[in-house]
Amino acid sequence: MLLMNFRRLLNLLQHPLLWGATCLLMALTVHAQTLVLGQSKVTHVVQTPQVKASLLVEAPQGIAAGQTIWLGLELKHQPHWHTYWRNPGDSGLPTELTWQLPAGLTAAPLIWPAPKKIPIGNMANFGYEDTVLLVTPIQIDKGFKPTPLATSLTIQLHANWLVCKQECIPQEGDFQLSIPLNGSTRMDPNAFQKALQLQASNLQGAHAARIATDGRTLTLTIANLPAELQNGEWTVLPQTPHVIQNNAAPVLQSKAQEGEVTHHVKVSVSSERMDSPAKLTWLLLQGKAASPTGLQWTFETPVQGQWQDFADDANSAASSANAMPPLNTPLAAPFATWALAMLGAFAGGLLLNLMPCVFPVLAIKLLSITQHAKSTQQMKASAWAFTVGVLLSFLLLGGLMLAFRAAGSQMGWGFQLQSPWVVGGLAMLFAVMGLNLAGMFEFGAFAPSSVAGVQWSKPWVNALWSGVFAVVIASPCTAPFMGASLGLAIGLPSWQALPIFAAMGLGMAAPFMAMTVSTAWVHRLPRPGAWMVTFRHFMAFPMFATVIWLVWVLGQQVGLEGVTGFLICLLSVAFLLWALPQTGKVGWGLRALTATVCLLSFWHWGPSWTQLDPGQAQTSMTLEKAAQSKEGLQGLTWETWSEDKLAKARDAGRPVFVDFTAAWCVTCQFNKKTTFSHPEVLASFAEKKVLLLRADWTRYDPAITRALNALGRNGVPVYAWYAPGQSVHLLSELPSVSEIQTSLSQVKSSP
Repeated sequence: MLLMNFRRLLNLLQHPLLWGATCLLMALTVHAQTLVLGQSKVTHVVQTPQVKASLLVEAPQGIAAGQTIWLGLELKHQPHWHTYWRNPGDSGLPTELTWQLPAGLTAAPLIWPAPKKIPIGNMANFGYEDTVLLVTPIQIDKGFKPTPLATSLTIQLHANWLVCKQECIPQEGDFQLSIPLNGSTRMDPNAFQKALQLQASNLQGAHAARIATDGRTLTLTIANLPAELQNGEWTVLPQTPHVIQNNAAPVLQSKAQEGEVTHHVKVSVSSERMDSPAKLTWLLLQGKAASPTGLQWTFETPVQGQWQDFADDANSAASSANAMPPLNTPLAAPFATWALAMLGAFAGGLLLNLMPCVFPVLAIKLLSITQHAKSTQQMKASAWAFTVGVLLSFLLLGGLMLAFRAAGSQMGWGFQLQSPWVVGGLAMLFAVMGLNLAGMFEFGAFAPSSVAGVQWSKPWVNALWSGVFAVVIASPCTAPFMGASLGLAIGLPSWQALPIFAAMGLGMAAPFMAMTVSTAWVHRLPRPGAWMVTFRHFMAFPMFATVIWLVWVLGQQVGLEGVTGFLICLLSVAFLLWALPQTGKVGWGLRALTATVCLLSFWHWGPSWTQLDPGQAQTSMTLEKAAQSKEGLQGLTWETWSEDKLAKARDAGRPVFVDFTAAWCVTCQFNKKTTFSHPEVLASFAEKKVLLLRADWTRYDPAITRALNALGRNGVPVYAWYAPGQSVHLLSELPSVSEIQTSLSQVKSSP
């Protein structure tokens, strides 16, 4: 009934006359307060543990009409840390500068210094270490006239950069600088002079690029090689991203024909090429790729020949031992294996009802029972409808995941809660349901009578939607027996995989169906009366508890500002629901006012909570480490997981424990607060000198998805134990203290 009512509400909200403006005033007030409270002193220097960023200026002639000045962001990296060039290579992100300039000043394109090639395992990136100055020319209009009382100009900059060593940290900074109108302002003239002297020149000539017949290589023909490169080392880097194999060294050749020397460069095309451009842009560097001198030239080549798709044979052979069968040609499992997977899936779905992640949807099930307790026939119909909703949801989620995998996308179980707008939408839905249960409003009060009658004629629709939302909220966690079946299902053909997902749904719905086999217990319930109203009001609190959990998950994805924006939108929705049933002229005005402002608040604040915050993952890890330090666990902290960190620890013979977790997985959080906080477990980890790694899957991460697939799993929680010299051992989804200590007993205590 509640969900059918909610559907009526959505239909009503589409009426254009119901949108209104009081919530906008409240939203703008909160926004203004946020700006004041969030203000901090903005300077021209931002310091982080990895980078010191400074906004510098070179204005030797002062600020005058028709002149050019230069602004630069200087990045001083700590040893072994680096940021990225305009083409970051196989990973990374280029530094982005967003200027706020006074009227009459225009920013030209950024001058990129010559990057160096930075090998990362079997990949390569392009970027900067030590100190780099990113210069932007600023043109002052010929008609520029400052105000009579002005003595300086204020320049503002918002910069985003990704700094990496083995791990990567998204960072940002706000800079402000006042430049005197008169007189010379030169903050680091030598650095600016060097940057301007070494900026890339355009290399003229009829350059060309030809694709080999097999599509694996590309041969560049460079006309008019600069004189500085005639008798020394030089190399070529791709300025066009996602086409060339970055870790492969180009092969340089020079040929003399009829007194002229032509220069050819043979480069490898990436087997994971993401584009088929008609033209390519290149950077010609003096010196080696790992240590360029700074001199650089850019040139463009039209592409001759046909782009072709091909497989990287070397990489395929190296990974064939551990790789799953290609998803476009899945292999069917033997009947015995498939039957065992079906049984495990059913058992996992059955046990899913006992997992902590199902507790938030308990209110949905209980209300479905009590609403139809007076009619056993209606209760059985509700149970069947609930089962159908669960089955359809499992099949839909499983089918979507299989479709994504067939298209080549890395997608795992529980992917729906990796999207902020899905998490926020669910939180808003459960908040509205909670307000309805608490008696704040009734959908029938403002719904047409023809619509309001549907809930009584078709109560099974409510039960079906209850099953859908139960799966959406509860399915991201994996119960015992369920993880192995999920890992197997993703590699099977659809005719074998989909029944496994259906078996999970049957397992989850089985307890609800069992309650309808014998309905004698229903007669022991009190007769319908005031207690049902009290029970309905009480059930609002589990709904609000679900909202708290979902908002917490949303905070892990979009940060504090995003959560603030979501709460403002939620407040506007609640205010609108209160105004809709109001009657009379005042009621009509309130409805128009609140609906309009609700729309405007979503327009203003919606983007803040529907997009991932790139810096939130690192912030969450920093806060977690601070909490561990406060608890006296210095020296025994969970580090951020990476494939490279795991491989190095295993090569060094160190035991490793990996926790694959997510904020939206309630079972994961339950284990974290219980078993993994137990003093005996912590003491055992410390005694064995175990490296603790945490792979946070709250946000979409293809590397973590690949690691889960390699372990034969497709959801969280997963706990992987790597003892020195032994293969990986997976613990249960609800590990006990004794289970962990038994696993750790394989390793001798370190002195």
